[in-house]
Amino acid sequence: MNKNQEKLLVATLAGLIIAGVAAFAVQPALAAGYEVGSPARIVGVKHWDVLNARKWPASYSQKVGAFEPRTSVWVERCIVSPQGGADWCLVEQQHTRGWVNARFLEMAYDWDI
Repeated sequence: MNKNQEKLLVATLAGLIIAGVAAFAVQPALAAGYEVGSPARIVGVKHWDVLNARKWPASYSQKVGAFEPRTSVWVERCIVSPQGGADWCLVEQQHTRGWVNARFLEMAYDWDI
């Protein structure tokens, strides 16, 4: 086995390890009580404020839009933080699609949007 083959093997193994770790980091949202593929409402935001939607699931990520309080959104998927950090959900409403902190979502089980 030459140097290039060794490098390729190491890179492949590292990629597999990273993919395996990522699979555990992104746990099923249902385990945390999030209903993916369902409606939710923006809650916990002051009536004069907005909830920023982010490009990536992080508070320092680029802002891509904002939602007014009590806005109905569609939850596409959620990421549950296994270390006790913030959970994030990818939501969409009309032309705004972005990640929001899950603590600002109230899942809708019995109402229409």
